[in-house]
Amino acid sequence: MGSLGLPELFIILTVVGGGSLWVWMIVDCATNEPAGSDKIVWILIVLLGGCIGALIYLLARRPKRLEQFGR
Repeated sequence: MGSLGLPELFIILTVVGGGSLWVWMIVDCATNEPAGSDKIVWILIVLLGGCIGALIYLLARRPKRLEQFGR
């Protein structure tokens, strides 16, 4: 038992990166989406979909909202 091998390091980085993306998208959706049923649906997609739901939100909704608000 000693140093981490490449597979273990890859798994750790994937879990940390996926978890960070998931938390970031939950916070982004909760704070920046307009109030209403769309916000609730997107939060549920991200919460229940995990990293895949966060990635869907990142690719599908976030760019449109950023264009709309001119960021």
